[in-house]
Amino acid sequence: MNPYEELANAIIVQAVKDYRTALEALKINPKHKISIAEKKECEDFFRSAWYRTLSSVDGEMLIAKLTEEAGL
Repeated sequence: MNPYEELANAIIVQAVKDYRTALEALKINPKHKISIAEKKECEDFFRSAWYRTLSSVDGEMLIAKLTEEAGL
């Protein structure tokens, strides 16, 4: 894997971690404003052209899988 692929993967992995953290926080408190904002920011990223440049994985499918994984 070249350094650019490693960087792209690291960006996506961090976004997934951030999304999971936001979802877990929202399970505890669905009105937590910071978690709501973080969730939206991650979803915007997963739906962006930038994400599609970094990954061939469908962003909507990723959102659905992570939401399912969180039990939401």
